[in-house]
Amino acid sequence: MSDAAAMTGLPRAACPASAPVLPLTARGLTLRFGETTVIDGLDLDLGPSGCTMILGPNGSGKSLLLKLLHGLITPTAGQIAWGGQPPGAVTARQALVFQKPVLLRRTVAANLDFVLKNRGRDRARLTALLDHVGLAHKAGQPARRLSGGEAQRLALARALATEPEVLFLDEPTASLDPASVLAIEKIVADARDRGVRVVFVSHDIGQARRMADDVVFLHRGRVAEHAPAAAFFPKPQSRAARDYLDGNVVM
Repeated sequence: MSDAAAMTGLPRAACPASAPVLPLTARGLTLRFGETTVIDGLDLDLGPSGCTMILGPNGSGKSLLLKLLHGLITPTAGQIAWGGQPPGAVTARQALVFQKPVLLRRTVAANLDFVLKNRGRDRARLTALLDHVGLAHKAGQPARRLSGGEAQRLALARALATEPEVLFLDEPTASLDPASVLAIEKIVADARDRGVRVVFVSHDIGQARRMADDVVFLHRGRVAEHAPAAAFFPKPQSRAARDYLDGNVVM
């Protein structure tokens, strides 16, 4: 365990009990709702480390892709493999934070304790986890009285309490004030630095520039471009990505 992790009481990414979760391989991934195709023959490869930012215009399939990769939705066609395993085999080693967290009708501390208990994690870590996300002073407060930014930090604490190897984030900072955005980004960056693989959906180009190691740009349900952040932002190769970064309507 790193010195920083030891000081906060937080572990590194959990050590796999069996086969590794990464890399991810998706081939021909397709999702249809009736006659409408929302993910269209998508191919994707993700390596073992870093933060992947998923960008794209509204309706490009970003949130649906996260749910497919996490095993919450079954694709109409195609295959997903996490370290050679299907999504359902590794779901417990991953965590997903939604844009709008659902909090239990109990205190902040009890929300976190519920996750620790049900996942069989060390419940003595509760205080360290709350301190890590800046909510130790709110431990006894009803969770549903938290501000939007505080609620999202609690959702992140619950996700991190499961010691995930992969952390999915579906626009966790949408509609939050700048201070809350930066606080959440710091927590996510810390998780990445401790070895958690982060897959982060965002509409915020500035945030993507701050957080990304690589960028997946979706357009019409397909990967239009996948490149290291250092190459993508100064010179995207696809017209759709160029239009998006320039603030133009993506056709």
